[in-house]
Amino acid sequence: MNVTKPQLGVIIALAIVTIILLFFYFNGFFMGQQEKEQTSIEPQRITTPEGQDQFGVNEIYPTKEGGREWFINMQNPKEDDTFSMSSEVPILRSAIDNEAWLINDTQIRMNVITPQGEEPWRDIEMTGYFKIRSIYDPNSPGQEQEGNGNGNEGTLVPDLTMRARGGEHSSDNPCEGTALNGGIDVLKRQASWKKEIWHTGGYTDSKGTTTAFESPLLNHWIGWKVVMYNINNNTGVKMESYVDVNNTNEWVKVNEVTDEGGWFANSSDEVFNSANCGKSKDYVITNSGPIATFRADNLAFDFKNLSIREINPA
Repeated sequence: MNVTKPQLGVIIALAIVTIILLFFYFNGFFMGQQEKEQTSIEPQRITTPEGQDQFGVNEIYPTKEGGREWFINMQNPKEDDTFSMSSEVPILRSAIDNEAWLINDTQIRMNVITPQGEEPWRDIEMTGYFKIRSIYDPNSPGQEQEGNGNGNEGTLVPDLTMRARGGEHSSDNPCEGTALNGGIDVLKRQASWKKEIWHTGGYTDSKGTTTAFESPLLNHWIGWKVVMYNINNNTGVKMESYVDVNNTNEWVKVNEVTDEGGWFANSSDEVFNSANCGKSKDYVITNSGPIATFRADNLAFDFKNLSIREINPA
């Protein structure tokens, strides 16, 4: 078939238009996909209409009616009978900020216990402000090591963690060592959750790992919150983490994790069953516990305005 010059011009013009349309269509499609992917991991900015605690810190969830609240004694933390340390680590008034306290050790465990006759901690919001002064070398010799479920047992990664739903435990009493752990890996600036079904052979791998801070965490105040509460008639648990990056009382949700089973301890079956705790390897920690802990490893830091509240997430 002979094609005249005008016809050829029309064909070429149509081909060019078709190529342009296809370019914009697919480019727009892929751009849209990228925007969707970015939106799915974009931190969620939270408006906190529920009010503020006694330190003026915004609350994510309201306190449960008649629920228990604990606030650190900022005049002298150790004057509080419900506050205890797992070791004789000194707490000193900060020389930089006289409204804060300084603590410095390879293993820090600041515990808030449940007085006799009161309900143990379960559905709670834990909050604190921290200024990290320095980071220990986690591989330095002479450290007492217990493992912290970070996948590299025997080396305590510099971390800042809030944990609850367990009791006093040891190698002789391992089954009370249940815990939900919302933590920050200080070096990687990542937030994640880990579960401990028993101490210490019941740790899971982390879930919800996300970059919570864009810049290093040294020498400026940050806020850190973890929330945990039961769902679906106490058959599952929801865990959420929030940060106040710039110390402005503006809280951003950085991750959330739901456990309804299938989140298994990473030890072998032989090791996991050796404790004889009578729990499945993917045990869902819906139980309460008498101790909630502000924990840190290989850090020196100032802290202030620690709190724990029983919440009503409905």
